[in-house]
Amino acid sequence: MFRITTDSTADLPVEYLQEHDVESIPLSYILDGVTYGGEKELDWKEFYSMMRNDGKMPTTSQVNPEDAKIFFEKYIKMDKEILHLAFSSGLSGTYNSMCIAAEEIMEEHPDCKIVVLDSLCASLGEGLFVHKAIKMRDAGKSLDETADWLKANVQNFVHVFTVDDLFHLHRGGRVSKAAAVIGTLVAIKPKLHVDSEGHLIVIDKVRGRKKALNALVDYMEEKMGSRLQENKDDYVFISHGDALEDAEYVRDQIKERLGMENFLINHIGPTIGAHSGPGTIALFFMGESR
Repeated sequence: MFRITTDSTADLPVEYLQEHDVESIPLSYILDGVTYGGEKELDWKEFYSMMRNDGKMPTTSQVNPEDAKIFFEKYIKMDKEILHLAFSSGLSGTYNSMCIAAEEIMEEHPDCKIVVLDSLCASLGEGLFVHKAIKMRDAGKSLDETADWLKANVQNFVHVFTVDDLFHLHRGGRVSKAAAVIGTLVAIKPKLHVDSEGHLIVIDKVRGRKKALNALVDYMEEKMGSRLQENKDDYVFISHGDALEDAEYVRDQIKERLGMENFLINHIGPTIGAHSGPGTIALFFMGESR
């Protein structure tokens, strides 16, 4: 059986990772002059409180090839085959760093095999990508069979989300300052997705929080299309920027409108949260297309 690894940007609960024997490499972030990630972590509630109440603006950095190599070397001592499922190359250089590290290790250890896949996903979209790989591994599929299926179906991992504060998107270059100011004044809530190349794209704007949350479910119904009946037992993942009640509202709307019952809800970790901000609600599922 091969080992599955991923990045902290997958936003999967620690308990989930432990239960399924998945290791995660941390991406670091700087908040109030302190670097976090890995052994030194900030409680996620405190992280969002510092952003929401204290106006702190975190910055993030990608994994470098040296740290990626150290991470892989730890696990090839136990497992000769590793499948690493990486944060979207459209949002970070981490995927490239993991590829460089994997190539170096395989040159030094010809008996090892490391496959690095670009998930083209973020947050629990990447988490759903990992979840599908776990299901295949546990069903007895080989590393190559699992990797081939993920590559063939990567465009079916759908992301849609809304943010509560446009200024965080402005900092990341996703919306203009004028759009952020005007949108905030008139309570405009953008609807965004991750496109076929793994980039973050604004696809619509809705006035008001509740309408924005309902629009996520509208989008899910549209994107699932004919897959809805055959995928009713599939998992839906929902992540939130310290906004659990809103995440549960979206879950309940999906149950009522689409009849789906299997959900995983978790908070958005600091690396993604640094760019999306408090109040973000993100929805991930398998659809006909992104």
